[in-house]
Order: sequence, then C-alpha cells, then structure tokens
Amino acid sequence: MRFLGNIEAKTDVKGRAFLPAVFRKVLQASGSETLILRKDIFQPCLVLYPESVWNEQQDTLRRKLNRYNAQHQQIFRQFVSEVELVTLDGNGRFLIPKRYLQMAGIQQDVKFIGMDDTIEIWANDKAEATKMSSEEFGKALESIMGQETSPAEIY
Repeated sequence: MRFLGNIEAKTDVKGRAFLPAVFRKVLQASGSETLILRKDIFQPCLVLYPESVWNEQQDTLRRKLNRYNAQHQQIFRQFVSEVELVTLDGNGRFLIPKRYLQMAGIQQDVKFIGMDDTIEIWANDKAEATKMSSEEFGKALESIMGQETSPAEIY
C-alpha cells in the first residue's frame, strides 16, 4: 500500500472532506475500509492510517514498552486513546471531528499528502510553511543517499 502525491481540497461546514480518489483507489485495492485518524506526533497535521498499518504501529510500540512501567503505560495510553475511527461514506467523504480540525489549525483549505503507508492532512498554509527550499532538500537528500558508495555501485 503506497500513497503518493499531494492533493488540495476543502472541508465543508460540518468538517467533512472527500478523500482524494487516487488515495481511495489504493485503499480499495488493498481491501481496507477502516481508517484511523490521529494528530501527528511531531508536526501540526493529522494522519490517516489504514487499519492494518495502524495495527502494525500499535503492535510495534507495545512490544517496545513494558506494561509494568508507569511511564510506558502512559505513553501507550496516550498513543492509542487519541485516535478516531474513520469510515468513508458512499461518496468517499469522512468527518474530521472539530477537535482534530483545531489541533491541526484547519479552517477549510486542506492538503492531503501521501506518505507511503499513511496520508497526512494539513492546513494548506501550514503544509507549505514546513517545506525545505529546493537547495536544502537537495543537500539533505545528498547527505542521506550519497553516503559511502562501494566501488561496485559506481560501475
């Protein structure tokens, strides 16, 4: 399951949005119907997880935490309790609860960004503000991808 690209959209007065058709097709092809919505841990955006991806994330976190450690239990509780189950209606719309709209600073204009196995939902202006310049992006990618090339990779 790979979500790629970015699509601008709008929410209606009730906070509903159409999941872009390109992302709906990916979900349909994978047989996923239920999505999990959560505020991103690091950025001022929302994240939609297909249920199978969410379950993997939750299982991975649970394995790393000790049930008998108070802080670990608090981390797990916060991670799993601050979510919303989302189902698409017949038209491909879903409701973004008001508290989530507020958390992400979304008024009406949104940007859906495919992030491989998840979909981010940004207030359109905030999405643009977090992007690197082309030069910064090129240097960062070169730093990550250009590390230690073996002689076999050169030829």
